Amino acid sequence: MTITTTTPARHRSLGDNTWQDKAVCQSTVHNPVDPEIFFPHPDETIKIAKAKRLCGQCPVRQACLDAALEQGDTHGIRGGMTEEEREPLHDEITARLDYSRVNATLAGRDIHLTKAERRAVIQAGYRHGVTVERLAWLLKITDEHANRLYRETRQAIRNRDLEQATNTPRRPGTTSERTLGRADFGTAA
Repeated sequence: MTITTTTPARHRSLGDNTWQDKAVCQSTVHNPVDPEIFFPHPDETIKIAKAKRLCGQCPVRQACLDAALEQGDTHGIRGGMTEEEREPLHDEITARLDYSRVNATLAGRDIHLTKAERRAVIQAGYRHGVTVERLAWLLKITDEHANRLYRETRQAIRNRDLEQATNTPRRPGTTSERTLGRADFGTAA
């Protein structure tokens, strides 16, 4: 199942962990938080509920969840979800197709992309005339690799167009479908 969204969002950049400074779980002098609360055993329901309440107040909860999913973090409570609650999301993350992430990448933001989102960046770049050099820079690949990806995209579009042309039903009465008669061959027949 592909998850597709188009909502505008502020995505964290690759390697950007500055969101952690705004997290409610960060222990400070005025807000002492025991980090162990976020790593409860499955039967410690009171700890789980307390950690989820803290996450519910957190302004960077979505960034925390995204980081956990993108980095494959399967331990503890992250983004307000337990390990068991995040498990199906870990399986689906590779199929995520969020066009706001695609657009952010095309605009030059360095964010984590799934395979589906990378393919969308390549196709959008090809359709909108993004240069090979720019695509290489956006995806952190060589110019040769970007050129190959554009070649493959061009070929896939051509093959899809050819397939659509051959699968398009002909209208009745066209020359290829009607029976040819004597009048169709002129006087030599």
